[in-house]
Amino acid sequence: MLTQLMQTPPDIAFNLFTLVLRLALGFVILGHGVQKLFGWFGGYGFRGTMNFFTQTVHIPYVFGLMAITTEFFGSLALMLGLLTGPVALAVGITMVTAAWTVHRPNGFFMNWAGNKPGEGYEYFILAGAIALALVIAGGGAWSVDALLAGLRA
Repeated sequence: MLTQLMQTPPDIAFNLFTLVLRLALGFVILGHGVQKLFGWFGGYGFRGTMNFFTQTVHIPYVFGLMAITTEFFGSLALMLGLLTGPVALAVGITMVTAAWTVHRPNGFFMNWAGNKPGEGYEYFILAGAIALALVIAGGGAWSVDALLAGLRA
């Protein structure tokens, strides 16, 4: 099995690589998007999240709105491979902004033991790196982007 995987043709490997990255990042970010937009999974919903952004973190309303829409709609677009580069860039910017404005004071590591006031920024480095890889690589052949490009050709 491992030998077969290592002998995967480069084009299939690349497309599998981009698909896995898109689905993983999209799925993880979607969880945070539904928390912020709908209040699911222990989130605060749109109103609570916007209040936190504007009152506590002092992020302008428009940037809070962009973060929420990027995390929800952007994650869906990533999973589909729709506008992969621009959406991945927006997700990456959102991750860097969250790491810098909210999570930096909590240090590097996630708060696994629950003994810190919040989470560290290690997750955001990983999510940002995946987003950067997608900005560089694009959505791959198994994406809506590729389908639309094929329709235009």
